[in-house]
Amino acid sequence: MEYYSGKAARLAHLAFAVAATAAFLATPCAAQNSPQDFVSLHNAARNDVGVGPVTWDDNVAAFARSYAARRAGDCALQHSSGSGYGENIFKGGAGKDWSASDAVGLWVKEKQWYDHASNSCSAPQGQSCGHYTQVVWRKSTAIGCARVVCNNGGVFITCNYNPPGNFAGQRPY
Repeated sequence: MEYYSGKAARLAHLAFAVAATAAFLATPCAAQNSPQDFVSLHNAARNDVGVGPVTWDDNVAAFARSYAARRAGDCALQHSSGSGYGENIFKGGAGKDWSASDAVGLWVKEKQWYDHASNSCSAPQGQSCGHYTQVVWRKSTAIGCARVVCNNGGVFITCNYNPPGNFAGQRPY
């Protein structure tokens, strides 16, 4: 260990402070919403069941951004229509910084109700498995997602999938 005195000590202390600050600023916070965050969360769920990864698609993301912008005015939990993409949507109330992790985590949590052996869903009333099966749909290989803070302070998140999944009678994986 080296010891400094006087001016050298102040410079060494300043250099340490600058390095520590840079390391802190470079550390990502927990509430991230980047394309890579959405992709990583999807791929973790897909990996758990042996499904290949999804990749980010700028065209699909452009649709997701456009639709999320339309929902910013009312934050309605309403699906888009006619896009040709699969879609999962999420709405979080005002007062929390809802993130990709919250949305994808909620969708993946539906796995508990999906029975792969019978390709059926035993979700309780008001619940579904369809968000989960879209996340892990083998043939859906490209995603684009978007997040907006709504006028009421809530958050709307959408992920779109290409090609779409959740076809009746077909297994997700």
